[in-house]
Amino acid sequence: MSVVKVIELIGESPNSWEEASKNALAVAAKSVRGIVGIDVDHFTCKVQDNKIVAFRANIKVAFKYEP
Repeated sequence: MSVVKVIELIGESPNSWEEASKNALAVAAKSVRGIVGIDVDHFTCKVQDNKIVAFRANIKVAFKYEP
């Protein structure tokens, strides 16, 4: 039997939502072992002076739970 735990993160990039997702995953991978997948929950943008200045991706990171 295996159990999977899920954490939520928000990644950011000045270039794209894909890069924002990759950035969030890269940060998670520095401290979380056994990542088995991510679910991209939704996308948002940071806006300044009526221009998009950053893309944000809310992701859920699933990893094997180790008690």
